[in-house]
Amino acid sequence: MNDTFNVSSIRRDFPILSREVNGKPLVYFDNAATSQTPQQVIDVIVDYYSTYNANIHRGVHALSQEATDKYEQARHTIQKHFNIAKAHEVIFTSGTTHSINLVANGFSALLQSGDEIIVSALEHHSNIVPWQMLCERTGAILKVIPMNLDGELLMDAYQNLLSTKTKLVFCNHVSNALGTVNPIKQIINKAHEVGAAVLIDGAQAAPHIKADMQELNVDFYTVSAHKMCGPTGTGILYGKEEWLNKLPPYQGGGEMIAEVTFEKTTYADLPHKFEAGTPNICGGIAFAAALDYMSGIGFQTIAEYEHELLSYATEQLLTIDKLKIYGTAKEKTSVISFNIEGLHPYDIGSILDKLGVAVRTGHHCAQPIMDFYKIPGTIRASFSFYNTKDEIDILVEGVKRAQNMLQ
Repeated sequence: MNDTFNVSSIRRDFPILSREVNGKPLVYFDNAATSQTPQQVIDVIVDYYSTYNANIHRGVHALSQEATDKYEQARHTIQKHFNIAKAHEVIFTSGTTHSINLVANGFSALLQSGDEIIVSALEHHSNIVPWQMLCERTGAILKVIPMNLDGELLMDAYQNLLSTKTKLVFCNHVSNALGTVNPIKQIINKAHEVGAAVLIDGAQAAPHIKADMQELNVDFYTVSAHKMCGPTGTGILYGKEEWLNKLPPYQGGGEMIAEVTFEKTTYADLPHKFEAGTPNICGGIAFAAALDYMSGIGFQTIAEYEHELLSYATEQLLTIDKLKIYGTAKEKTSVISFNIEGLHPYDIGSILDKLGVAVRTGHHCAQPIMDFYKIPGTIRASFSFYNTKDEIDILVEGVKRAQNMLQ
């Protein structure tokens, strides 16, 4: 652990952490759904709307040029953070779901009936449904990498699914429901051996792991800013230039065109080909500010501290009678999904809310995982670098209290 890491000091950067919920200090353990935003990023958002709010690109006036410069600087900040070879391989989107749909829509023009695409059993619905829709449009066949009871993918089964018919492989870097860190380097390499492209959903990984696009050699990678101390409604799709050039535009409109006549339209070069309309300008700029903030703390430092929280919370929760944790992979991020025998997760979540503790209950947009375990859902506590062991103690006492009330 970095000696300069001071969680008390970091917490002061987050205004929301000082508020109360139901008369109790807020304990925010729903970070896998969305993280909180530090004052440093809030200030950037306020500064944008206060001093240089204007539409970007092509504007000759000073505000437009300033907004354009800041927006394109943000693209370069993101490029550098993820070690992306070229700035135009960074496509601004509204988030991971938008990014995945952009790729799925593009591959409609590239797939044929009988082609095969592979997803993992650990996926969020946003990395299942677009591919099912793609299969309906093209006649391609969807195959699934199975998982074991620990929440790990069965890599031997994956190897057996791969063939010359495989055109695309999709997998999340980290499971939002279980916290499992998937062996994506191995998944990518094996897919490339049969000539398939790979999209990795990095939404849950990016807050905890600094992924290197060139080292991974991945074809597509998606990220949402709101998982990483940034604003909602913005994110990026990384795509290798060769693949982005193969895909047709996702949406038509301003910004994504080179020339328009009523007879024919020619499309703009990357990245603008995929950035139709006025983007979330402030969101992109604030996303870069959030990356700068987290980088200032250090992603290795963040990972080490969050692992401490995960270990402590796992140990303390397992002292509770009849509590079962789902997702016990060897490689995990700071997410714990659990249930108490005989009690519905929603009821426990509701009581925790009355105590000021925010957790997520339900299937976490990962229904196939819940079906695998034959459960309706789980209680999910997800930790960030601004959480503390004292807060975990409050969670544990809250779960015990809920158990006593409901039994």
